[in-house]
Amino acid sequence: MLLSIVIPAFNEARLIQGCLQSVSTSLAANPTPGFTSEIIVVDNNSTDNTATLARQAGALVVFEPINHIGRARNTGAAQATGDWLLFLDADSELNPGLLADILGLIEEGKSVGCGSTLHMQGLPWWGDWLFQLWKGTSILFRWAAGALLVCRHDAFRDVGGFNQTVYAAEEIGLSVALKQWGKPRGLQFVILRQHPLKTSSRKVSLYSGREIAGQILRVFLHPRRTLQDKKQLSVWYDGRR
Repeated sequence: MLLSIVIPAFNEARLIQGCLQSVSTSLAANPTPGFTSEIIVVDNNSTDNTATLARQAGALVVFEPINHIGRARNTGAAQATGDWLLFLDADSELNPGLLADILGLIEEGKSVGCGSTLHMQGLPWWGDWLFQLWKGTSILFRWAAGALLVCRHDAFRDVGGFNQTVYAAEEIGLSVALKQWGKPRGLQFVILRQHPLKTSSRKVSLYSGREIAGQILRVFLHPRRTLQDKKQLSVWYDGRR
């Protein structure tokens, strides 16, 4: 079994090395007979040395010129040769326990894919409230967070990959599509909880509570219009790092 680990990255020179080191550490801690992996970093039109650092770490680097997270993930998947795809954000760190849970799920053969609960440090009270609200929603509806999504490659192809007509929340759409694909085949989509994925809380440092609340409100009140317009999604696309 070959696992393709796809990491989209836009100006992630500060964090890409830590992300890739966490992947290497997790892979080394989970030697499994018949299991191999490949690591693909998608340079999403970075202006820093993200691509150079990724190559130095041994990753295959592919270039996606249009700054669009769903498109970047699809570009990486198009280069992947694995039976399974693991999409990991560059500001996140995989851990051995989570990878072991993912490999166990694959080996069990009862799932089309999975997401994971997350761990963020240093959140203010309002950030923690929002984080806990998302955690409960993710578990209840079995929606993967964008920081980590794992799925069968054939299912990914069949459902058309990530929706490129939206600039955010594409992981939710894919979670729903994968559940629909798996249902008639007796396969489930699950959210792993035992070993949460560590991911960056930098957005609460880079953006004020008012900015984040405004972004959430726009998505809530006008979801289609907002998600299809990059200019209305500054928290994702204004380039702050």
